[in-house]
Amino acid sequence: MRLPTLVKTAAAVTVTAAAGTAVNDTSNGWYRRLRKPSWQPPPVAFPLAWTPLYALIAVAGARVLDRTSGADRAAFTRAYALNLALNFGWSALFFKARRPTVALAEIVALNASNFALVRRASRADHVAGAALAPYAAWTLFATVLNSAIVRLNSDR
Repeated sequence: MRLPTLVKTAAAVTVTAAAGTAVNDTSNGWYRRLRKPSWQPPPVAFPLAWTPLYALIAVAGARVLDRTSGADRAAFTRAYALNLALNFGWSALFFKARRPTVALAEIVALNASNFALVRRASRADHVAGAALAPYAAWTLFATVLNSAIVRLNSDR
């Protein structure tokens, strides 16, 4: 993995994380009034989980980009960019637009994107594919949590 590539993927991931954080307001009345499942992790768990996940996404991306070229590199770059856009999109839909049901549909698309990204990364570099697996797993957990919130608030 080359440093210039890691700097680029880290920058892309940092922009995604910062944009998501900017729209992720759990202190507002709307979010506080939502009914949430008893098993939802405490607020501190989310940055503790996302920080290493974002680091893994950046490292995995750099590893794949440095091990591919031509059409494979271009296809991975598009898939990576789409994945980061979907990653931010969920936060925007859930927290900014206050649309948990729409966010649930979007996170299903993010899960499909994660699966494709892990598969594509694994073909280029097994370590990169393995590095993306915790992100995919966390997003599946987030899907279940989002689904529970939608179900618990279906009367609103």
